Order: sequence, then C-alpha cells, then structure tokens
Amino acid sequence: MSPLDAFWHIANLFAPAWGLAALLALAIKGVWRREAKSLAWRRLWMWGAAGGTAAVIAAVLLLGRDGKMAGYALLVLGVALPQWWLLSVKR
Repeated sequence: MSPLDAFWHIANLFAPAWGLAALLALAIKGVWRREAKSLAWRRLWMWGAAGGTAAVIAAVLLLGRDGKMAGYALLVLGVALPQWWLLSVKR
C-alpha cells in the first residue's frame, strides 16, 4: 500500500465520525438556537469528532473490524455524548 493509499484508507475510516459530528453540530445550532448560542459551531464539531474518532478506534479494538452495527451504535454515542455534555454545561 502506498502512502497515499494509506492516507485515504485512514481518512475514510474516520470520515463517518467527522461527517456525523458536523451534521449534529449544524442540527444543534439550528434546533437549539438559544441554548447553543454561546457555543461555537467549530467547538461542537471538534468535540463530536474527537468522541467519534475515539469510538471508531474502540469499535475496531473491541469488535475486531469496522462496519459492524454495534460499532456504528458506538459511533453515534461517541459523537452525541460530548455535544450533549457541551450543551448541558454551557461553557
């Protein structure tokens, strides 16, 4: 595998986590405008992406491979929990 292929392989592994984090951050900013007013879109996205990345790594380590439904459930929790925490704390 060439270095470029390895880069795309890793990027595509984490793309669902980063994409879901971006969509959820946009939804939070759109639906809960008053509650999320003090939170920057980028902060919501970065925390969600970090949680999603950790969830993908945990799913691969626990389940042995990517693409299982339990891994996707863990991904949703990994993205949603940090963003929920940011909304509840409102720093």
